[in-house]
Amino acid sequence: MTNTQQTSVLITGGNKGLGLEAGRRLGELGWTIFLGSRDEGRGREAADKLAAGGARVVMVPLDVTSDESVAAAVRLVREHTDRLDVLINNAGAPGRGITPAQATVEEIHGVYDTNVYGPIRVTHAFLPLLEAADHPRVVMVSSAIGAFSVVTDPEQNAFKFHELAYSSSKTALNMITVRYAQALPHIKFNIATPGEVANHKFAATDMNNHTGELTVTEGTDSIVRLATLGPDGPSGIFVDRLGPIAW
Repeated sequence: MTNTQQTSVLITGGNKGLGLEAGRRLGELGWTIFLGSRDEGRGREAADKLAAGGARVVMVPLDVTSDESVAAAVRLVREHTDRLDVLINNAGAPGRGITPAQATVEEIHGVYDTNVYGPIRVTHAFLPLLEAADHPRVVMVSSAIGAFSVVTDPEQNAFKFHELAYSSSKTALNMITVRYAQALPHIKFNIATPGEVANHKFAATDMNNHTGELTVTEGTDSIVRLATLGPDGPSGIFVDRLGPIAW
């Protein structure tokens, strides 16, 4: 095992979109990027892209819905370091926009398996490596549509988007993050949404067919800010790129 003194980060769903851009930006800071990807081929292409830009990157095959895959990811990361400074739980599943009247348990479970159980599975598995770091941070990538303040606001698009699986999964993720923050004060657990709630804007990604008004770089502003928090930074907060947002 080689233990580098560089700051290290594991990013789930790191082969595209917000995950890849966060990796690029943190790589430019000299961090070691453990790039998690469910699809190994796409993951290696993404890792090669970051490496070509000068980043120190290790591709980590990682399916957040699989205990075996997550365990294998821990073993691989341990081959390179004995600690993990930052975990970014970015992997997400949008679901199919099913309305409450049409939603089934199967539909809900499929989204929750990635968006709720996935972050729990990965966080639990990597806790020993996080706890070995001097200043560990966990960033949960959520969504404004998981905020009650947004979905109950008639001025927000989410108010009229009567979808059940994705929005409720992100609300659950928000609560999970707060409970982690309260129970594990030595690790900073925070939530980022890649948008501007006050301006009704969101980032353009594959998940929304690139319909967002913000660039993917702007979408990662909140993620990078939380990943780079100092030792005196907050824990248990929910922010977009403009600052804290209401729950």
